Parts: sequence; C-alpha cells; structure tokens
Amino acid sequence: MKILIVEDETAAYESLLEILKEINPNIEVIGNTESVSQTINWLNKSPLPDLILMDIHLSDGSAFLIFEHIEIEIPIIFTTAYDDYAIEAFKVNSIDYLLKPIKPTELERAINKFEKLSHTNIIDYLSKVNQLSPTQRYKNKLLVPIKDKLLPIDLKEVSFFYTTDKNTSIGLKDGNTFSYPKTLEHIFSTLNPTNFYRANKQFIIARDAVKNITIWFDSRLLITLDREVPERIYISKNKAADFKEWLVNE
Repeated sequence: MKILIVEDETAAYESLLEILKEINPNIEVIGNTESVSQTINWLNKSPLPDLILMDIHLSDGSAFLIFEHIEIEIPIIFTTAYDDYAIEAFKVNSIDYLLKPIKPTELERAINKFEKLSHTNIIDYLSKVNQLSPTQRYKNKLLVPIKDKLLPIDLKEVSFFYTTDKNTSIGLKDGNTFSYPKTLEHIFSTLNPTNFYRANKQFIIARDAVKNITIWFDSRLLITLDREVPERIYISKNKAADFKEWLVNE
C-alpha cells in the first residue's frame, strides 16, 4: 500500500511514520506535503498513492481548499488536533476522521476499514469527499480578556501571535502586547489564511505586518515585522517558497 501524508508538523509526520511501520512494514510512504499548494502540485505531477492521510490545518490554510482546485481520486483519512468540525459528517463521507495525538489502534482500524472497501464503495466515497469544502467563516475581531474586562481587537491591528511555554500573546501594530488564552493551532483555524501565515511553531504573522525578508545562510528566511517581536522569526527552507508565494499572491 502506498500512502501520501499531508502534514505540516514534523513531529506529527514522524509519529505517523512510526505508527505505519508498526501497523504494516510493507506500507510505503511515497510523499509528504505540508501545504495546500504543495499538495495540489504533488497530486497533479506524481503517481497517485492508494490512500492519503490528510491534516485539515495546513501551513497555508484549510485542506478544504485543495478540493476547490482539483478533484481528489484517492480515499482520505482526515486528521486534526481539534474537534471543531462536524465529526459525524467526516465519518459518513470519509474513510475515517482521527483526532491528534493519533493512537496506533485508531489508525490501524482506519486502514483496515479502507482495505475492506469494495470498488463500488470507493466510487461512492469519492463522489462525496469532493463535496467536503464548506464555506469557512473567519473572524474579524478577537475578544481579549484583561482582568475583569474583554477588549475587542480588530484583526487588522494585529502584527503577530506568539507562543512559548504554553503561553500565547498577541502583538499589535501600536506596540501593545496582550496575553491570549488560546493555542496557535486553535487561533490559526479561525483566521483567514490569505491574511495570516503560520511561520513556525512560535509565530503566526500578518501579511501587512511583513516589512523585510532576509535570506539567511542556510536558505531560511528571516522575517522583519512592523514592530519589535519577542524573538527572531525564521521561515524554514522547506516553507520558504510557500511563504513567498503567499506574501505576493492575495
């Protein structure tokens, strides 16, 4: 069995590799894409796998955007760190829907389910899965708790979201910084990926906050924003092309 893994987090990808090896050493992972654009390009140009393991939240937006550009001809097992999607709809229209951290027994069950599908089942499934592109509503404002009050903040005022040691903060263009009790994963799922980019594990940055890009010695990109940041913002070599495309193509 040949599998494509669509996953933008290195730790999650490596975990899937280990689990798949335990389930069946003969499973071959023939590719790993980290974004919507990479996945579309890979599926258009590469020999198709038998199955796709697809994270819903990718570096440049929701995986649903893939279905708006190409018709998927391979069964998919969806994965996500959050259950804020219609789980029942995924269970009906996909092979399976797994919540992270993924348990070996659950992934094995999903793969066994796939292997038992008849040709007719797969044709029926594919007719449904390509309709899984719900219109997503993105937030325009956030309510930030400050003592006993809630401060409404327009997302146009935000330069970055930053996390460290499980604490998240919002950096505004006017120089103010506020704590915000949400993880970057949750925050990014509510943002319009046209306007915000998941730069790395520490930062989500706003498009109009990017003021300068420096090409670093190891092909990483050093990003300068319109205000001071808690630490330097680097875009990895693997994500550099995606980031540049995101920045110039609205």
